Amino acid sequence: MSIKETAEGVLITVFVKLNSSKFAVEFDAEDIVIYATEEPERGKVNKEILKGLAKLFHAKIELVSGATSRQKQLLCIGVNRETIERVLKKED
Repeated sequence: MSIKETAEGVLITVFVKLNSSKFAVEFDAEDIVIYATEEPERGKVNKEILKGLAKLFHAKIELVSGATSRQKQLLCIGVNRETIERVLKKED
């Protein structure tokens, strides 16, 4: 499962696809895929993801793991699992 509620917030696992024409988030049955527009240098993709998801979920987002990987774990603070699932399904 890509979404897990914890005591600190909601932990989501995402897979990043690079060189997209626009920033987008897709949620299929089990996976969250983020299409990033930035080049993977000097943390630009991570910054784009954190900013984009913070705006989408109206929550603070922190990178937990995967700083240099295409698979990342992110902590969403100030939002619950149901809200994240609802927003992701609406984005489809």
